Formats: sequence, C-alpha cells, structure tokens
Amino acid sequence: MARRITIIQGHPDPQATHLDHALAAAYAQAAEATGHSIRRIAVAELDFPLLRSKADWDREAPDGIRQAQEAIAWAEHLVIFYPLWLGGMPALLKGFLEQVMRPGFAFSQPAPGSMGKKLLTGRSARIVVTMGMPAFVYRWYFHAHSLKSLERNILAFVGIKPVMVNLFGMVEGKAARREQWLALMRELGRAGR
Repeated sequence: MARRITIIQGHPDPQATHLDHALAAAYAQAAEATGHSIRRIAVAELDFPLLRSKADWDREAPDGIRQAQEAIAWAEHLVIFYPLWLGGMPALLKGFLEQVMRPGFAFSQPAPGSMGKKLLTGRSARIVVTMGMPAFVYRWYFHAHSLKSLERNILAFVGIKPVMVNLFGMVEGKAARREQWLALMRELGRAGR
C-alpha cells in the first residue's frame, strides 16, 4: 500500500556529499519507485530564527517553517536523518523541531495545569542517525540519551508513534558498510517504513 512519506534531512551542511544525504536519497528513490509519495525538508536550506522566549514560540511561524508543517501534516510517515554531534542532534535540527512543534500545530494549547492534546497522532517515524563512534557504544554506554529524548520528549509528545531507529556507527572510511547501509535504506524505502 502506497504511503505519504516526508523525509527530514537534518544534516546542517546543505552540501549533498555526506552519508546522511546519500542514505536519504537511497530511501527516497526506492520509495518513489515503489509508488510511495515523497516530500522532502532540507533543514539546512531553511531560514528561521532560534526561539529565545515563550513569546517567540507563540508568534506565527516563519514561511519555511509553515511549509515544513504542511509537509509533516500531509505525511503518514516521517523519516528523520541526522549525524550525531557531541552526543546529540545538531543544533540546527533541534532549532527546527522547536520551531515546527508549536502549539496549535503539534499539540493543542493546554489549559493551566494540564497537558495539551497530541495533534500529530496517526503518524509513524523512523530516525536514522550516523556517528563516528560504534553504535553499540552510543546505545549501551551513553544510553542513547539524545535519541530517547527525540523519541519520547518530541515525537511521542505530539502523538507520533511507533518510532523505529537505525544507528550507523564508525561511518568514516567504511566503504563496504556504506553499501550495506544504502541497501537497507532502499529496502526500507520500498516498504515505506
């Protein structure tokens, strides 16, 4: 069954020479070839300010962010690609998510003393993270804290579940592994997962 999929490229460098870009391209090409509909958000190409206050958050979102919200609202499945930087997602991706996941779009404005309603339910997600360290070290020694924060404190908070994860470690100079990772992304793209 064909799905509506939005790919969020979270690498802060807009040059399409990084592994994250190749993985996202492999996923998208295979998904489109199988009949899935794809929309893309390249965070590095968007112009938006960082939020610095609650008043900033309550203001209307910039145009690029509103377009990203439309692509997310349209999607049944999100695929987020990013490199692990200093144990977490790059600051630009975090700033993007703060801009996008605003009250009125991602959750309803809560009444005092209560939680708002999750407005992005019915969507699933896949997170693909590349890193220089072994993936098992990130998962077991560092407890994948930043990944868990994205899953629980951002995606689940707005109703996106289930969330599947692919961690690719020791990515520098691993040409043989790179081809395996690209093949996996093509397989997941064909399946729309």
